[in-house]
Amino acid sequence: MAKLLYKLRGVPEQEANEIRELLERHGIEYYETEAGRWQISLAAIWIRHNDDYVHAKALLDAYHEKLFREVRADYLQRLADGTADTFWQRLQREPLRVILYILAVAFIVYFTVVPFIQWAMQ
Repeated sequence: MAKLLYKLRGVPEQEANEIRELLERHGIEYYETEAGRWQISLAAIWIRHNDDYVHAKALLDAYHEKLFREVRADYLQRLADGTADTFWQRLQREPLRVILYILAVAFIVYFTVVPFIQWAMQ
């Protein structure tokens, strides 16, 4: 029976391709399902044989650890170089988007906290 290894919703195509290559390189049989036209199905990579799942999961965890370290090192390098995006740079480049995000967060926090404050005051 097949076992779900990795959901592909929101995963960049390059990362999905690297995961496919990793599984193929280690001889692990898998298949994919797509989300479909209206994106209501599960886009995912499934392992065909349950016996391969533990090995595939270990490979996937090692891949993600390596990817995390590479991305983190790149970010730290950009911070050291002064080329990493700061809040103020992003605010200057996309003021409307940043302001809308701040308003959305404030809206959510307000309606999350106000009922508790009103309840506490009663």
